[in-house]
Amino acid sequence: MNVRMLVNLLGRGLLFLSLAMVPCILLSYYTRGDDLFSLVTGFLISIVSALVMLIASFGPTGELRHREGFLFVALAWTLAGFLGALPFWLSGYIPDYLDALFETVSGFTTTGATILVQIDALPRGLLLWRSLIQWLGGMGIIVLTIAILPYLRVGGMQIFKAESPGPTVDKLKPRITETAKLLWGIYVGLTCLEIILLMVGGMNGFDAVCHGFTTMATGGFSVKSAGIASYNSAYIDAVITVFMLLGGASFTLHYFSLSGNPGRYLRSQEFRWYIGLFVAGMVVIMWSTRSMYGSFAEILRYVSFQTASIMTTTGYATYDYTRWPAAAQMTLLFLMLVGGSTGSTAGGMKVMRLGILIKYAHREILRLIHPHAVVTIKWDRVPVSQEVLSSVVGFSIYYVLIFAITSLILALLGVDFLTAVSAAMASISNIGPGLASVGPFASYADLPSLGKALLTFCMLVGRLEIYTVLVVLSPMFWRK
Repeated sequence: MNVRMLVNLLGRGLLFLSLAMVPCILLSYYTRGDDLFSLVTGFLISIVSALVMLIASFGPTGELRHREGFLFVALAWTLAGFLGALPFWLSGYIPDYLDALFETVSGFTTTGATILVQIDALPRGLLLWRSLIQWLGGMGIIVLTIAILPYLRVGGMQIFKAESPGPTVDKLKPRITETAKLLWGIYVGLTCLEIILLMVGGMNGFDAVCHGFTTMATGGFSVKSAGIASYNSAYIDAVITVFMLLGGASFTLHYFSLSGNPGRYLRSQEFRWYIGLFVAGMVVIMWSTRSMYGSFAEILRYVSFQTASIMTTTGYATYDYTRWPAAAQMTLLFLMLVGGSTGSTAGGMKVMRLGILIKYAHREILRLIHPHAVVTIKWDRVPVSQEVLSSVVGFSIYYVLIFAITSLILALLGVDFLTAVSAAMASISNIGPGLASVGPFASYADLPSLGKALLTFCMLVGRLEIYTVLVVLSPMFWRK
């Protein structure tokens, strides 16, 4: 185990995290907020921790190998959660540290689940920090899913390796660096474009920046207790819907499109499935809610927004969808399970895995009919290897198992059935709001402490594609 390399990378990550607090500190100072002390203290603790780690690991670090790669990914998100929670906890606005940790992990994993009820009551420094951690989490997820996990062969992600822009070397460090440079530029550019469009629609600068951060990250945190519904603007709804769909699509497709090859969108099988599922889900929900709205324009506005929000696992809401008919809620629950595209900031199982599983099931039916037939599963016209297929099937089994076990434990803690099931799904799929007591205009505040701790773990497991966490927790990982 290359401990020096691991500590050095974690130190760099914490240094970046601590520097990200500076804009929040400046805003708090400018607005004379009562969160200044907590932000400064959180900054000092984080930067001192980072400097200690960097000094301790000074010198040649060597290459990052598979074992260190798994451990780095798991520790980076965990440390970010523990240190990022300090401003919320020290400010007194979230007096319980477990609640502060829940809120912060929800941010960094771009889940969007919250224990806050009166979000408007938070000072602007904390509101900016709350939005910024989602945006930073989205930046990390882009590189994680496009550069790191394909290299580590996690959950079938190796099929994505050939699609990644940047160097096709087998060493992880240059791959992370070059991919980050290419894709973060697109991420920042799309965020800035959305902020401008929101301001054109009448949203003030602060709100536009915060919602630009949380939309592109498909995170869903808002600076308003009523969320996007508080603006009551069809224009703002439309802008956010478009950018949620962009955030839920693969960033490699955005890269190739901006590089002069927009046809890659239509040639991508995952993108076609992604848009197809979005349209199909929207049609089902529009049909089942047709009697609840006064016009086609109204139903299109609310249903398209909510379908995009759930499928991209953003978690925004402009309408309380728990009041929709059962068919509409079941459709949303299915879209929660699927999630967005591989290589996006969205959570869920991912459209690619669903597609491969469906093709796998279809192949088994054909084998029963024609026992001697040789049927090759293809994705994007490329044969899917047995390694990828096994990895996808294994990932899906673990996904369902963790979801079922989490739902059962929540039920044993006294949580009602619909809340338990939807909270488990919303956490492992990194969506945020669920159904019943954790619906779009509710919070997770009333759940038992053990339940919140369990869901915090589920958010991390889901965000890190399950295998990353399970590998590190395996005793075999620690044997020489």
